[in-house]
Amino acid sequence: MYALVDCNNFYASCERVFQPEFNGKPLAILSNNDGCVISRSNEAKALGVPMGAPAFQIKDLVREKNIKLFSSNYPLYGDLSHRVMSILGQFTPNIEIYSIDEAFLNFDGMTIPDFHDYGIQMKKRIQKWLGLPVSIGFAETKALSKVANKIAKKFQDRTQSVYVIDTDEKRIKALKWTKIEDVWGIGYRTTKKAKLRNIKTAFDFIQPQHESWIKKEMGVIGLRLKYELEGKSVLDLEPIADQKKSIAVTRSFPKQISDFDLLRERVTTFASVSAEKLRKQKSCCHTIIVMLLIDKHSVQTSKYYFNMAVTLPYATNSSLTISNAAIDLLKKLHKGNEHLKFKKAGVIVTALIDENQKQFQLFEDENPKHLALMKVIDKLNKKIGYTQIKLATQNLGLTWNMNQNHLSPKYTTNFKEILEIRCQ
Repeated sequence: MYALVDCNNFYASCERVFQPEFNGKPLAILSNNDGCVISRSNEAKALGVPMGAPAFQIKDLVREKNIKLFSSNYPLYGDLSHRVMSILGQFTPNIEIYSIDEAFLNFDGMTIPDFHDYGIQMKKRIQKWLGLPVSIGFAETKALSKVANKIAKKFQDRTQSVYVIDTDEKRIKALKWTKIEDVWGIGYRTTKKAKLRNIKTAFDFIQPQHESWIKKEMGVIGLRLKYELEGKSVLDLEPIADQKKSIAVTRSFPKQISDFDLLRERVTTFASVSAEKLRKQKSCCHTIIVMLLIDKHSVQTSKYYFNMAVTLPYATNSSLTISNAAIDLLKKLHKGNEHLKFKKAGVIVTALIDENQKQFQLFEDENPKHLALMKVIDKLNKKIGYTQIKLATQNLGLTWNMNQNHLSPKYTTNFKEILEIRCQ
């Protein structure tokens, strides 16, 4: 038996944990630079706040309906997510963290007489310990647990936010209720093609006459999804990766930039953060990519995306080496494009290896002093504050240079911003 645990309106719920005065009130979370809506409370959804809407387009609605806006507080969300996953690990050791607010659980080998009651226990513990609402769906396959979770979330009063698909009757009824566009793994284009074949629900999708079409349009992945919806488990939990395959640090600018010195400062910062992330997961990279993006709505040109890569002769996680390589790439990208204004930049490091597997070169290698220097910088930053030690090409007064006009405190990750309670 599998379960999918999903935190309800996760970002909005995280804000309410430490600010309960917003319970029952409409609120929305904005993306980087307070750009677009990326999370909404149920109350905000009911008022017509669309997902992905630019903040400037809904400002009249926000003012009229008194909707509370928050800037993205990723340190807080990430910490609460980690706490949720730790609690789930108390109910089963078999867990796949699917996203920041979702996890698949597997209970093979465990004797659980009542999965609905077990789900209620999970829900109550997360609610009591963290104050976060969750919905839980149980089924014999991962895809069906996704369907069960949607039912638990849609009919919270009847299901107590926990639903179990444990019979064929429940499975068929759930598949007939589930629209084809809501099926896990069915995208927008596939939905359009499916509806042309009169496939409107998940139940229509699993009918035998559509198998050849599924194989043609979706390949093996589509067939696996069909088998999963039929109750045949073919998707196992994905093992937790010790390392990421690549690391990307990209940000939009508050204002469009054409000046090379300003671009260099941002790219240097992104490169430095990428290097810190490499060291944190004990990796080194071989390839460095720098990308620039212009606003296609403000400039009429045939090219909006610029990128260039370099592969070093040795693996590295040094902020100095990666930043220097990124600046060299930026110079080449900027040359001939001085007249363009860029709205976004980023640095991507890839071709990663474990730092213990790094092979030293005989004739061309990194300065051995970098290793000791990076250790000292990381130690000092951890002790006196994040990014207190920076490279000379970075702006010492800026970290991300983002607009965050509605940012809440980092209650659980910054001791200076810990919640204060007055006792009388």
